[in-house]
Amino acid sequence: MTRSIGLFFTRFDLLVTPTVAGLPVPHRTLDYDDPRHSVRSWLRRIFEFGAFTAPFNVSGNPAISLPLALSREGLPIGIQLVAATGREDLLLQVAAQLEQAAPWKDRQPSIFVD
Repeated sequence: MTRSIGLFFTRFDLLVTPTVAGLPVPHRTLDYDDPRHSVRSWLRRIFEFGAFTAPFNVSGNPAISLPLALSREGLPIGIQLVAATGREDLLLQVAAQLEQAAPWKDRQPSIFVD
């Protein structure tokens, strides 16, 4: 997996993906600590929701999730940017430009903890 990802970044500077495979879910929905999980069911549960982040957790590529959109329900939708190994500088530069173009500092979901 790491070699394939490395090869991708010989041709492209950034990869843009959703951060997760769906809208944010209520706390404890993913039940990772359920003792009934086998290793296989636990991994399947993680990959169902975090399929876009998992490869880069394995490869170690730098990635950043940015809250660039809101759902109709007012929940944040994250966009993940991934770069080649050692290119955190590129991620931070692009993230700063995106934040300037579409500020999210004062945006809050309809349900949040203050």
